Amino acid sequence: MKKIMIINGPNLNLLGTREVDIYGNISFESYLKNLKKKYSKVDIDFFQSNIEGELIDKIQEVGFSYDGIVLNAAAYTHTSVGISDSIAAISSAVIEVHISNIHAREEFRSKSLISKNVKGIICGFGLKSYDLAIDSIIYK
Repeated sequence: MKKIMIINGPNLNLLGTREVDIYGNISFESYLKNLKKKYSKVDIDFFQSNIEGELIDKIQEVGFSYDGIVLNAAAYTHTSVGISDSIAAISSAVIEVHISNIHAREEFRSKSLISKNVKGIICGFGLKSYDLAIDSIIYK
């Protein structure tokens, strides 16, 4: 059985209530239940934090034992050398995910400091971006 860790960064705990015109009105907890049903033959774990160091700790903790990490670093995508370095240091495949199309938003959002160390990037498909990332790990 494949093991996949979904890691969400800052403010994603507010999905469903935060900027619904951009992120939709479904909470991640609700979406995760459906995701686990859809991928019942995959062991999917989930972690969310608003704290950069906790995200780095989780990447290091699972980065040698999981088949893949689906990472939505949120705002840290554009600012965190530390998260980028933690991705470079592990052996698990990391897929960078964004709910919105970061290239169609403010200019600063199109620059990712983590992209150079991930296997692939998926953005702009809403919460379905997570499905696509999981598929890319399962069917690599």
